[in-house]
Amino acid sequence: MRAIGKLSVAVVLAAFAQCAHAQTNTFASDPLLDLLIKKGYISEGEAKTVRSEAVAAQTNNTALSKTKWNIGFDKGEFFGDVRLRFEDRTVHTPNGSRFELDRLRYAARIGLKADLAGNFYFGLRLETASNPRSSWVNFATSTSGAPYSGPFGKSSSSINVGQLFIGYKPKPWVDITLGKMPNPLYTTAMVWDGDLNPEGAAERFNFKVGHAELFATFGQFYYQDVNPTRSAAFLVPSLPGGSDQPSPWLFAWQLGANYKFNDDVAAKAAATLYNYSSHGGPALAGSSVLNPGFNGTFVGEGSTNFNGSSGFPSGPSDGFALNQTGINDLLILEFPFELNFKLSDYHARFFGDVAVNLQGADRARAAASAAQSMNLALPLQKNDNKAYQFGFALANGDNLNTVNNANNHRGGWEARVYWQHVEQYALDPNLLDSDFFEGRGNLEGIYAAAAYSVTDNIIGTIRFGHGWRINPALGTGGSNQDIPYINPIRDYQIIQADLSCKF
Repeated sequence: MRAIGKLSVAVVLAAFAQCAHAQTNTFASDPLLDLLIKKGYISEGEAKTVRSEAVAAQTNNTALSKTKWNIGFDKGEFFGDVRLRFEDRTVHTPNGSRFELDRLRYAARIGLKADLAGNFYFGLRLETASNPRSSWVNFATSTSGAPYSGPFGKSSSSINVGQLFIGYKPKPWVDITLGKMPNPLYTTAMVWDGDLNPEGAAERFNFKVGHAELFATFGQFYYQDVNPTRSAAFLVPSLPGGSDQPSPWLFAWQLGANYKFNDDVAAKAAATLYNYSSHGGPALAGSSVLNPGFNGTFVGEGSTNFNGSSGFPSGPSDGFALNQTGINDLLILEFPFELNFKLSDYHARFFGDVAVNLQGADRARAAASAAQSMNLALPLQKNDNKAYQFGFALANGDNLNTVNNANNHRGGWEARVYWQHVEQYALDPNLLDSDFFEGRGNLEGIYAAAAYSVTDNIIGTIRFGHGWRINPALGTGGSNQDIPYINPIRDYQIIQADLSCKF
C-alpha cells in the first residue's frame, strides 16, 4: 500500500511537471522525478512508468485541444451590450393633431470578432429586432394572440444577424472588408443612422505623413436586392414591356486627415462623395400609385399639404402612397469634422457636418413632376438641398462617445449638444437617424444628451431632441417604423432614458 501511495503521489507531481514542461512534450529528464528517486520515494522503474503515462496524457491532451478547442484564432473576443430604455416621442401636425408614443424598451447585442492566420479577420454580431435602423423591442408587445398576446408576449422579439464580415489586412496601412459590416466611414448621425451596417465591400487606407494621418475609404454597398432584375411582360401585366429594374448600389468615396497639433489638440476632417446606381424605376402603368420603393421617384409629401386632412391617413389615396424612399437624383457631398482639445482638466470637442446634394434641383423637379402625375400641385423648391450640424461635447475622461454607449471608466461622464438642419432634398432619407429627428427631411432642431458611467460597464444616459419643420410649403419626407404615417410633421420631440450594460 505504501508503494501504491508513493506512486500516486509521483503521478500527481508528474502531472504538474507535465504542465510546466508541456512545450517540450517529453519527460526523458525531469528534475522533479529525479528528486523523488534520489529521496527514495519511487524506484527507477516506477519513474519510467510515470514518464510514459505523462507523455501519453500530454499527447492525448494536445490532440484533444486541436480537434475540439482550437478554432484557429490568433486573437479574439466576445463583446456586446444589454440595454433598457424609457422613451417618449411626440409629434404635432400642422392642424394641431397630436400623436405620442410612451414606451419601455429593451435591446441586446452580442458578437465575436477575431484575428485569423494570414492577416485575415472576421466578425459576427447578433441583435434583437429586425429593423435595420434600430435593435430596440417594446416591452409587453407581441404579434400574435388576442389582443396582442399579453401579458408578457415575446413574439415581437427576435434574434437577427446585425453584422457578418470577413476582412483582410495584407499591410498595416490596407484594410479590406467584405460582408455586412460596421460603418467604415467617418461620418455623423446627420447622414447615417448609427445602427445601420452597410453590406458589400469597403477598402480603407492609412498613411502617416509627419504629424498627420491621411486616410481614404471607399465603399461599394449593395443597397437592396431586387430580383428578378428582368421579368417578362406576362409576369407583370401592368407593364406591357415587362420589368427591368436592376438592384441599386450606393458608392462612397472618402478622403480625410487626422492632424495632431500637440498632446492636447488634434483635428479630424474628411470629404465624402456618395453616388447611386440602378435606380429610378417606372410607375406602375394605369395606376395612380407611384412606385413606392427605392427605385421609385422620391416625392416626400404627405396628406395635409394637399387636402388639409388630419394627418392620420385612412389609406393610400390620402397621400402616403407618395414615394418617401426613392434614391433618384442623389449626388451628395459631405464634410464631417471635429476639433479635440483640453479645457482645463476636461476633454472637449467641437464637431459638425455639412452636406449638399449636388443634384438637389433635379430631385425637386422630379418630385414636383411625380406629384403632378397624380393631379397634385407641389411647389417647386430648387434650393432645399443643404444639411448641416454643429455641436460641442465635454467629458471628464478621454472618451468623448459615452452618450453613444461607448465604455468609460467608473465615474466617467460626457455631455453634448448640437443643432441640426436637414432640408427636404439634401440627403438619403433611408439613412437618416431614426431617433433624432424621426428619420425625416425638412426638419431642424436641437439635440442634447448626458451620460454617466456608474461602473466600468454600466452607463446611464438621458437624451432629448426637439425639431421643427423648415419649409412649410413642403412635407417632411422619409419613412420610419416608429411613426410612419404622419407627414408633414409640424414639430417633433423625443426623450430617452437608458441604462446599458457593456461587456
